[in-house]
Amino acid sequence: MSSCSGTMTEELHCSICLDMFTDPVSTPCGHNFCKTCLNKHWDNSQTCNCPYCKETFKQRPDLKINTTLREIVDHYKEKSPEKKPEVLCDICEETKLKALKSCLVCQSSYCETHLEPHLRVTGLKKHRLMEAVSNLEDYICQKHERPLELFCRDDQTCVCTICTVTDHKSHNTVPLEEHTDNTTNNLLIDLVEQIKTEKEKVSCVELFTDLIRSIERCQTEELDMTEEQQKAAEEEEQELIEDLEREITKLKIRNTKLEQISQTEDVIQIYSSLCSPTNTRNCPEISIKTHKNLEILRRALTQMKGILNKKLTQTELKWMRQYAVDVTLDPDTAHPQLILSDDGKQVRCGDIWQKLPNNPERFDHSPYVLGKEGFSSRRLYFEVQVKRKTNWTLGVAQESINRKGVIKLRPSNGFWTVQLRNENEYKALAGPTVSLSLRVKPQRVGVFVDYEEGLVSFYDVESSSHIYSYTGQSFTDKLYPYFGPSLSYAVAMFMQLPPVFLGLAPCILNYLLVPCVKSVHLSSSSWVPSLRTW
Repeated sequence: MSSCSGTMTEELHCSICLDMFTDPVSTPCGHNFCKTCLNKHWDNSQTCNCPYCKETFKQRPDLKINTTLREIVDHYKEKSPEKKPEVLCDICEETKLKALKSCLVCQSSYCETHLEPHLRVTGLKKHRLMEAVSNLEDYICQKHERPLELFCRDDQTCVCTICTVTDHKSHNTVPLEEHTDNTTNNLLIDLVEQIKTEKEKVSCVELFTDLIRSIERCQTEELDMTEEQQKAAEEEEQELIEDLEREITKLKIRNTKLEQISQTEDVIQIYSSLCSPTNTRNCPEISIKTHKNLEILRRALTQMKGILNKKLTQTELKWMRQYAVDVTLDPDTAHPQLILSDDGKQVRCGDIWQKLPNNPERFDHSPYVLGKEGFSSRRLYFEVQVKRKTNWTLGVAQESINRKGVIKLRPSNGFWTVQLRNENEYKALAGPTVSLSLRVKPQRVGVFVDYEEGLVSFYDVESSSHIYSYTGQSFTDKLYPYFGPSLSYAVAMFMQLPPVFLGLAPCILNYLLVPCVKSVHLSSSSWVPSLRTW
């Protein structure tokens, strides 16, 4: 508990002044400082950058108070215990020294020197000592003048030993230390949970602030581009108008000449020369250009929508990664043809059927394996690398799933998975199967689970795009990371043979798998495991 509380305390401190935040503000890169500290730092610097990560900003940001973070700091300050007043020794006559302990029997406080008899004399050793306090009378029963050594749970009050045989007879009483420890632990738990919730609020605010800034940047860029295109279109239209005016002027001159020479003999020849084709523009060009500009704007808006969707997914992934878990494969669940590495981070489809005990946890028909640790009542996230893999299945499964014989992967059977078959056929095995149309082929898949919300989501990590989500699910058991590296086509066909042929498994599998073994590698990155193929 103390480590969590200490970590939270550190996060509420400004990295410039090292004190708890005063009017905290956030930089565009997401770091927090006291407003005064950050302004002084920028005033004394030639560049405007973040004191923490050193990111440089082109313009000095307009700092706004992070009200959520300020409320958390204020709340934490209120919850933090105030410094206790110093208790002095009651025995010292001239210079009063600091008391180390208070005796409930003697009703006095003692410094190190005057405490020595209580540590040496047999009779005094039985006295009840406690941390030095100035209000000793609060620890003494006013009725019996005895130390309050017990706590009555029925009446929720401190009592002495005599009280337990008089006013509190037959009541449920416990030693005061036991009650204090339980109360302290409960308060610490409540405080830690509250800090976690408040920390999530701060994280959520920072993420949405980042998203809003991205939207504003996209809006600015698109508006600038639209203005430039509009300006170019207006210039072209102005040129067209000027050309039309010049052509009208020319036509008027020709008309005047025609009137002047209409009486001459060679009217036809002159008329032909005057009415020869001219290089005129077609007026519908204006409407065509307007339509073209609208198409450009429509494409820009579509592009902006894609950018925002990608940014939103990046924001989601950044938030989800705080729930990253370390995944290690469980050999007791692995199908006999799957081979696991010693560290439990690698699995591949071998070329022989291993002789393994057919324990209840093991898959005996399909090439599946589960993670060792199960999760419930919490959020979890892990990533799986599927680069260059043509067939795979991954997701989560409940502990109570069937592991023997043919298994249908669907939520009603305790599986929440997505699948790739035949190199480019992506499906969500939702029962019925849902075909997925993916813009790019995922290289790394992120899996996020919110147990309480009944949510399982899949993401293409590298392209920052959402693949599929199971929502409104009801989990009744522990959930385990699930991996299906898939057999080769020949082995898959063999698995459909009647049971009478299973005795031939070792020799047939040796023959079929030698030229076409597929391997799957579950490797660890700096913060989360990944499933990888080669």
